[in-house]
Amino acid sequence: MDRLEAMSVLLAAAESGSLSKASRDLRLPLATVSRKVAELEAYLNATLLIRSAKGLELTPAGRSYVTAAKAILEQVTEAERAAAGEYTEPKGDLVVTAPIMFGRLHVLPVVTRFLAAYPDVSIGLVMTDRVAHFLDDQVDVALRIGPLPDSSLIATRLGTVRHVICASPDYLAANGTPSTPDDLVRHSVISFQSVSVLSTWIFESEGAEITASFRSRLSVNTIDAAIDAGLSGAGLVRVVSYQIVDHVRSGRLKLVLESFEPAPRPVHLVYDTQSRLPLKLRAFVDFVVPRMRERLMDAAI
Repeated sequence: MDRLEAMSVLLAAAESGSLSKASRDLRLPLATVSRKVAELEAYLNATLLIRSAKGLELTPAGRSYVTAAKAILEQVTEAERAAAGEYTEPKGDLVVTAPIMFGRLHVLPVVTRFLAAYPDVSIGLVMTDRVAHFLDDQVDVALRIGPLPDSSLIATRLGTVRHVICASPDYLAANGTPSTPDDLVRHSVISFQSVSVLSTWIFESEGAEITASFRSRLSVNTIDAAIDAGLSGAGLVRVVSYQIVDHVRSGRLKLVLESFEPAPRPVHLVYDTQSRLPLKLRAFVDFVVPRMRERLMDAAI
């Protein structure tokens, strides 16, 4: 029996609360996961897991063993990183995640420069608008827009972006410029919800929150399509400022209702806390932070 592997299987089962979920997370057959746990229990002559109506639960012996096993596995990982040279020079793989459009416009250019500077580091850049989970998705670094929940993660603030409403000059010339959120009911609005559903946008005025309701005449499911529709004169669209900065500067889109915008949204680089950061991660953070701050300042409108 490979005790380290058995420890890993037990830990996955305990954290997920299910042998079947552990088998999916580990990409092992369910029968293999069940056998590994049974072999470990037989070796220790102790019951570690019991099945209940809530799923798998650790016995007192199981809780004690899982705590020790987790510490052992962390020490093994640290030893492997040290042996592989991750603490002596930047090398190895990193998984980085970012929102799709922000990743394409801002993160990808910085990542390619980082790779040129650090030839022994490889990066998997996952662009998704879903909030990736560090453990489940095996993420090392995340670029996140918006307030962050309390956690043990380390967050470095890079700047802010605005939540803005814009339209083409032709549309505004033909339909007028809204002066308050209440004017939305008299305008064509491009949204991300069904055209048959009452939609709402949140605004702020003198510290108070304002909710404006409307029915959109066009609903799309990607921000690129919404921006294209706005450029074509189809109506008002709400976007994040970095997404349309070039169009605003060229005059193809104009901002409206700026005095009712909600507070700017923070942008953070986030990574998991460790007692000893691998040099590949430290190098990435040190490289990316000043460059992303510069890009966000340049993208301000």
